[in-house]
Amino acid sequence: MKAIIKLAVNSAWARRQTLIIVLFSIALSTAVLLAVERVRTDARASFTQSVSGVDLVVGARTSPVQLMLYAVFHTGNATQNIRIDNVERLATHPDVAWAIPLSLGDSHQGFPVLGTTPQYFSHLRYGLQQPLFFAKGKSFGGTVDTVFEAVIGHQVAKTLGYTIGDKITLSHGMQTLGPEHADKPFRVVGILAPTGTPIDRTVHVSLEAITAVHLDWMGGVPLPGVKIPAEHVRKFDLRPQDITAILIGLNSRSTVFKLQRHINNDPGEPLLAVMPGVALDELWQTLTMVENLLLLVSSLVVIVGLAGLTATLMAGLTERRRELAILRALGAGPRDLFLMLTAEGIFITVLGIALGYVLLAVGITSLAPLLQSQFGIVVLQRLPTYNEWWLIGAILLTGLVASLLPGWRAWRISLADGLTPRY
Repeated sequence: MKAIIKLAVNSAWARRQTLIIVLFSIALSTAVLLAVERVRTDARASFTQSVSGVDLVVGARTSPVQLMLYAVFHTGNATQNIRIDNVERLATHPDVAWAIPLSLGDSHQGFPVLGTTPQYFSHLRYGLQQPLFFAKGKSFGGTVDTVFEAVIGHQVAKTLGYTIGDKITLSHGMQTLGPEHADKPFRVVGILAPTGTPIDRTVHVSLEAITAVHLDWMGGVPLPGVKIPAEHVRKFDLRPQDITAILIGLNSRSTVFKLQRHINNDPGEPLLAVMPGVALDELWQTLTMVENLLLLVSSLVVIVGLAGLTATLMAGLTERRRELAILRALGAGPRDLFLMLTAEGIFITVLGIALGYVLLAVGITSLAPLLQSQFGIVVLQRLPTYNEWWLIGAILLTGLVASLLPGWRAWRISLADGLTPRY
């Protein structure tokens, strides 16, 4: 058996120019398949960690998925708002470490505007418990004197070309061309570093700012004959009456179910408390079809690569008929020729898998920072997972099957056919 393997290796080396192309085809196919699986797995983990460090998201009674869509991804509309008193009541609960209110509804150039408190930037995490950083500037003040300050996400600054000190105005509602609060401009005081999450596409202002721009509005339209200049808003009580949602962090994760039941059974106001990871995992299930389609396409790429191996070995048999005949004349049996051709194909497949995994590791090292900053996908270097080992085994098995046909064909070639080939 050792002689057959050595012969297969030497035979492959003698035809290395042709087989190197096949080798790289298998390697690229393997790298693509494993990359899709790695990105799929890590993208799911990153998606469920769009907000990490948040134990509960609280909003008006609705579906958990809808609550996460508008509270975390700032898309869609809340069924209704909740009273601001809930923030103060939950913040004083003995199990709660912090509670951050969120107010949504306005926009700027198609980007959502989020009203919150400065604690949002210190408590919120994303990915693997990564904190928010300011690429430029600082947080808005959150006081009456700094009411018209705004912090913008990385994508907002990049798309609209904003920098520190620029003036922006908010639009009422989420329509790009909706009515503007043009008489109350905001000054950009901070630009967040890229996170690859919805934070990048959000304009952040204080809760008091949301109240200030709507002092002379009612029912979604400006009050006729009423105009309150920006310099006069400080004379009014800017404490909001209601908000959209609340982010809650607990002193201990062990109390999350108890507090969730307490909030969901609150007799005062119909509220819904959801655990972000569970709700986001449920939301991800809607993308299962896309995941399966990507795996199918990458699997077809692998099959095409291994089909090229079969075609190359089969095509080479015509040129090697005399070589095989000489081996028969020297005492090699049909079984030996079958094993030699099969071993040759398996050898190329194993080398292709190994090279493909090296390409995957190099690709992760090179592209991981870009994937995290632009798409929020944290892709890590690690040993193959169970699913990846299963895919590697499937590639090896497919390579074995692809190698059996040339081996069977070599077994069929007779000694006389090799010595007197027909062209």
